[in-house]
Amino acid sequence: MLRVGSSDQGRYLAWDEVRHRQSPEGLTVEQWWTGMRLARDQVARQIPSEPARWRPFTYSLVDPVLEKLHLMDQQAAGRLSAPAPILDPSTRDRYAINGLIEEAIASSQIEGAVATRAAAREMIRQGRKPRDESEQMILNNFAAIRYIAEVRSADLSDEIVLTLHRMLTEGTLEESFAGRFQLPSDERVVVTDVRDGTVVHIPPPAAEIPERMEAMYRFANGVEGGFVHPLVRAIGLHYWLAHDHPFFDGNGRTARALFYWAALRAGYWLTEFVSISRVIVRAPVRYGRAFVYSETDRNDLTYFLIHQLEVLEEAFAGVWGYVEEKQREILAAERLLRSLPSVNHRQRALIGHALRKRGFRYTFQSHATSHGVTRQTARSDLLALAKLGLLDATRQGRRVEFIAPDDLNERLQQR
Repeated sequence: MLRVGSSDQGRYLAWDEVRHRQSPEGLTVEQWWTGMRLARDQVARQIPSEPARWRPFTYSLVDPVLEKLHLMDQQAAGRLSAPAPILDPSTRDRYAINGLIEEAIASSQIEGAVATRAAAREMIRQGRKPRDESEQMILNNFAAIRYIAEVRSADLSDEIVLTLHRMLTEGTLEESFAGRFQLPSDERVVVTDVRDGTVVHIPPPAAEIPERMEAMYRFANGVEGGFVHPLVRAIGLHYWLAHDHPFFDGNGRTARALFYWAALRAGYWLTEFVSISRVIVRAPVRYGRAFVYSETDRNDLTYFLIHQLEVLEEAFAGVWGYVEEKQREILAAERLLRSLPSVNHRQRALIGHALRKRGFRYTFQSHATSHGVTRQTARSDLLALAKLGLLDATRQGRRVEFIAPDDLNERLQQR
């Protein structure tokens, strides 16, 4: 007698993938798929808090999920595996802010923002006003993600979700639509394929939104049901908001922000340093496909869960690589700064950046934002570096700018 498992050689395949494969001997492709679905149903877990009349969200803790959850437990919640600069209170803020900026930019790019990464980073660091809607969207994302960090300890509610949506859509969505759910009298928003306009997802009716949001909050806050792994809960929350699509626009950005809220609330503090959207934006088709596979296979979240855990794994690899790169820059700068013991860690970091970005312009605001310090502290740092001859000070109107000189290496060697 043939036994059919829930996966094929460790891969959790969707029907769209199964139908193009060779089925086991003695089975048609349809029989093979039916056997897979029955095996999955036997081990599937239901997301708690949903009324019985709704089609439930389910997931399976198959081997790929368990393996990646274990890896994320080590990387995202533990301190032993974290790079030293992230553990060091004197430098951790700079890396956290970089993660916030990267997530703000990439999450906006997923939704169509076209601003360059360099221009967006410059806008946030300099504190200047956005020039267009794309930059406004990115600035909104940055503010919203910082808000998420502030309310991580609070229970999820209408107040938090609607405030978050209002922040994310400020200046990019008609005011009457910002910060409110769709109403039964509104034309219901559907999800379409941007390439050809094909409808790929029809959300639940707007009349159900209030009840569905209350159920989502109970799930997010862990009010009902047995144990759910915190990252399963965070990814499930991401999926739930995107699936219900309660807003006119900004659903994806809100859903990704709620993932961070849930992960930080559960103690996965290192997620503050990574950008999931930067990984997603490099392969948006995979992101959309994982969602569609889950939605079309009776809301089996396992597809989306596996994809998001893979995204997290790649995001952590990226941040570790970024930290190593920055450490090499700082070490190189420190070798040249040994004769200047009065230079602090923020100034060393800026010189490390200046060595790589000749001609870059720094301001009191950009330095304060990058290091999470007051404007007065930033002012003292930059004026001291200019006095040492390591930055060139210039005035643009009322604003003082400090330029990384082309001969910075030579100047350091002369000190």
